[in-house]
Amino acid sequence: MITKELINPQSIVVVGGSNDIRKPGGKALKNLIDQEYKGKLYVVNPKADEVQGIKSYRDVNLLPQVDLAILAIPAQFCPDTMEILAKEKGTKGFIVFSAGFSEESEEGARLEKRMVEIANQYNASLIGPNCIGVINTNYAGVFTTPIPKLDPKGIDMISGSGATAVFIMESALPKGLTFNSIWSVGNSAQIGVEEVLEYMDENFDPERDSKVKLLYIEKIEKPQKFLKHTQSLIRKGCRIAAVKAGSSEAGSRAASSHTGALASSDEAVSALFRKAGIVRCQGREELATVAAIFQQKELQGDSVAVVTHAGGPGVMLTDALSNGGMKVPPIDQHIQKDLLEHLFPGSSAANPIDFLATGTAEQLDYILQTCEERCDNIDAIAVIFGTPGLFRVFDAYDVIHKHIEKNKKPIYPIMPSTSEAAEEIKHFQAYGHQSFHDEVLFGQALVKVWKTPKPSTLDVPLPEDINTEKIRQIISTADNGYLSPENVSNLLDAAGIPRVPEAVVDTQDQAVARANEFGYPLVMKVVGPVHKSDVGGVVLGVQSEEEVKDHFKRLMQIPDAKGVLLQPMAKGVELFVGAKQEPKFGHIVLSGLGGIFIEVLKDVQSGLAPISQDEAMQMINSLKGVKMLEGARGTKPVDKTRFADIISRVSLLCQLAPEIVEMDINPLLADGDKILAVDARIRIEK
Repeated sequence: MITKELINPQSIVVVGGSNDIRKPGGKALKNLIDQEYKGKLYVVNPKADEVQGIKSYRDVNLLPQVDLAILAIPAQFCPDTMEILAKEKGTKGFIVFSAGFSEESEEGARLEKRMVEIANQYNASLIGPNCIGVINTNYAGVFTTPIPKLDPKGIDMISGSGATAVFIMESALPKGLTFNSIWSVGNSAQIGVEEVLEYMDENFDPERDSKVKLLYIEKIEKPQKFLKHTQSLIRKGCRIAAVKAGSSEAGSRAASSHTGALASSDEAVSALFRKAGIVRCQGREELATVAAIFQQKELQGDSVAVVTHAGGPGVMLTDALSNGGMKVPPIDQHIQKDLLEHLFPGSSAANPIDFLATGTAEQLDYILQTCEERCDNIDAIAVIFGTPGLFRVFDAYDVIHKHIEKNKKPIYPIMPSTSEAAEEIKHFQAYGHQSFHDEVLFGQALVKVWKTPKPSTLDVPLPEDINTEKIRQIISTADNGYLSPENVSNLLDAAGIPRVPEAVVDTQDQAVARANEFGYPLVMKVVGPVHKSDVGGVVLGVQSEEEVKDHFKRLMQIPDAKGVLLQPMAKGVELFVGAKQEPKFGHIVLSGLGGIFIEVLKDVQSGLAPISQDEAMQMINSLKGVKMLEGARGTKPVDKTRFADIISRVSLLCQLAPEIVEMDINPLLADGDKILAVDARIRIEK
């Protein structure tokens, strides 16, 4: 619960406030004073009656009523101090800087738990512990700097790490970004990233509130709540980018030692972000770059004009965009001819449009006007303009400002001369604009923004032919562990997932009879061992009764063999669909090409169940090997719509049978519009 006293306190006490601004309590008090906090300000310090010119109380019991308390005292004193403030002084907001809690020891975890109990008992909000605090347009309750320029239309940032929040600001401010609020949630004992997002969502005012949210996350404790509120905010017009740290085993270990975070599968996090519509970033610079892109007009297509007075950066940006799958299309020949008549000899108007180091503001003006008004195949314009040191570039930056204001297409200003043109960049940003300093980082970030899908639906309707009753009957009567081939087949049938016909036999006569019924060639597989291929339990291309008899005898001699499965031998492109249960997240569904593509190349896409047909199609089209499905080298194209339907049905099966902990259909064989499951295994835990 986030209280109004935490957001807009009419009075604040710094417990542990000090004259020494090298200490958290001293620096936090100074920040409140320097930022001209408008409410009543108090200090508790047992050794002073006045601290930094503010009245100080020697005991917390002597305080008047106070809305918000900032605690900068040793961990062992925090719970008792909180209880006095909450019970006796009506305090409804707490920010605890102190470390030494769940991130450090079991005793610290007990102290933290008690603080949460106190906050809950008295309907108060607790930020931290082990955090740098909160900044918003009402107060600067942090012990760090910088304190950014605060603007209701600036960025909302939520960070699980205080130092990282500071470093993100350090990356963002030189780009001209402003902030509306900074939340450092630390250990997230009561209020974590999810609760702040919930508050922002439920209190969102499109006229008043920031539409850009940045997240630095080390743990996602409540993924369903996270998904609900991020999707909702994005649908209300917000844009969200996030870094989720701890994706590697070593990084996860470091995150755990830092905040007590429990690792989530990186695959699950990526699937969650895609479903929400969040741009996933890998570091601070990328996060700040994406935030600056968010502040421009929204891109409506994937074709970019690169306008530059420096050839090399133009080429590097073109590579970054093209390699990421965006387009830098040629300019129409007639328009090129006209442009060249207005530019110096040696210029190029092909795209990139290179108007040379000596290019003028007037030439830049003409280029930008032409790209806006006459180039229908251009959706956005990236302008690289620094200075060769020959002249000041205020006039060029004023031209860029003018076009950003009036043009319908987004314009991305890349201003690499951060030293030589520092005054001009400051002048440009004073208009309220952002600028980018590195063309490749910008290009890679733009690709990520463009490729991030819109939020996916959370309500995927069940196809009429899915037999829910049959699915539940199979699951409820089956034992834990791997399901029998018969139950697997029945589950696939109940979910409407097409499969190759099959039969499980345990005598030689049955094997011969079913083989003759199916026809040749056949596949024979041992039933019992999980990894059939590893024990020689799969035989392909069986052509006769004699071969059936010989192979049946050998397969039944394999340890743990319980029978033999027979199937007609199908052919086609090998596909794969699987699912695994991820604690708290639900089921992650994976799909891709089978065989070497999954085993060696790891060409797999994932999604969070339930998955709609549209979402499944996005997964398919994101595969590196998608051209294999579209009829490469004259092969018959695979029906991607049918493949997407199977992916969606697997996700719905997992929704109806949450006991499924892992499931593989490998391979699915696709022959044109016919796709059949050849082999599947399903493990359940009730």
